[in-house]
Amino acid sequence: MAVNQKIIAELVRRVLEELTEEKGLRSENSSGLHHSVEEAVEHAVKAQKRLIAMSLDSRAKMIAAIRQASLDNNEELSALAVRETGLGRYEDKINENILCATKTPGTEDIQPAALSGDHGLMLLEYAPVGVIGALTPITNPTGTIINNSISMVASGNAVVFNPHPNARKTSTRMIRLLHEAIVDAGGPSGLIGAVREPTLDTAKQIIEHSRINMLVATGGRQVVDVVLRSGKKAIGAGAGNPPVLVDETAQIRKAAHCIVDGASINNNIFCTSEKEVIVVDEVANSLIKFMQETGKAYLINPEDAEKVTALVVTPEGKINPSYIGKNVQVILREIGIELGEEYRLGIFKAHKDHPLVWLEQMMPIMPIVRVKDVKEGIRLAVEVEQGYRHTALMHSTNVEHMTAFARAVQTTIFVKNGPSYAGIGLGGEGHTAFTIAGPTGEGLTSARTFTRQRRCTLVESFRII
Repeated sequence: MAVNQKIIAELVRRVLEELTEEKGLRSENSSGLHHSVEEAVEHAVKAQKRLIAMSLDSRAKMIAAIRQASLDNNEELSALAVRETGLGRYEDKINENILCATKTPGTEDIQPAALSGDHGLMLLEYAPVGVIGALTPITNPTGTIINNSISMVASGNAVVFNPHPNARKTSTRMIRLLHEAIVDAGGPSGLIGAVREPTLDTAKQIIEHSRINMLVATGGRQVVDVVLRSGKKAIGAGAGNPPVLVDETAQIRKAAHCIVDGASINNNIFCTSEKEVIVVDEVANSLIKFMQETGKAYLINPEDAEKVTALVVTPEGKINPSYIGKNVQVILREIGIELGEEYRLGIFKAHKDHPLVWLEQMMPIMPIVRVKDVKEGIRLAVEVEQGYRHTALMHSTNVEHMTAFARAVQTTIFVKNGPSYAGIGLGGEGHTAFTIAGPTGEGLTSARTFTRQRRCTLVESFRII
């Protein structure tokens, strides 16, 4: 009897310890924001252990809460993102957040697979990796965090974010809201988090931390290269320079509308957006005419196109960051052109060697290059895509042409006869992702991306037939 009392006493002590620890974590970490990387990782490790001890139904409630919190605070967050970063358009940020909140897969993406046969049963399950360190960009500080949080929590992981320092207010506000939603839905405190003041140094600490099991970088080539050299499992979503090719068989009026809409969404800061048009000479004039007739594209004359180029491309041959993500009115005003608010895109005729054909400009200024025929167009489009393997587009009614281009360019996303954003699920089929892992090959990420496969084999008959 005495032994039983000791066992009971020990169990009570452990329960009280865990409750006290949990209460301390909640009070200390009610916002999900931390003073140091070490503190953030410590909370994430403990929260992840609690998460995997909970049911999938509980996890699904957390995901539902993340979705709802994102939608409930959409207007506030979209306005804050544009105000803080100076990038993109408010109305497009609204749609970006809705897309991420509603079309990012949840726990349904990690359903197990089973195979039975003469030699027994095999069960394949998708297990979490543990704690993920995620570096997020200035371009999409809300969408990326919504998308990553849903995917990573749905797959049973905790995540420590390091937002871009120039999107700190927006990103930390987003993290606080989602953290609160998770806790209110019964989830563990600290499951998602970040340092209060993210810097390049805190990013380095996250990359090198021994208790971070996986790294995810969404941004430019430099940040992706850093995580790929970390020695850890890494997923990289890097830069792109998506060409859109238009051949002589395309529905030209439709192509014009799609290109204008795709290239101007969020002022072209999406990596998936059309960056340059390559059009067969036979239909080039018609395409430009129809782009103008949309009422949203302004044709820049050759003299002004040179002025714009000198404005947005530095003497060193790089994009001037002052104009990234700005409205076309802001950019053209600098060279003395005043546009009405209806315009969303500036277009100009360019030679194939023009710098904006080869640079990922991320602003609503679009070069249009003529080519002799579709074969020349495919060759040039593959060259200007530069092996990023990110996104390419084509407008054509010739299946052989579209197949030839898709095979040649080998991009993660290939959009046929639609705007670029259809490739991430906005007006197109399929789930969305704002971490598009071209460099590391995972493609449009989802919950399953952030798992490791575990197989269980039963070597005896289990079938009933």
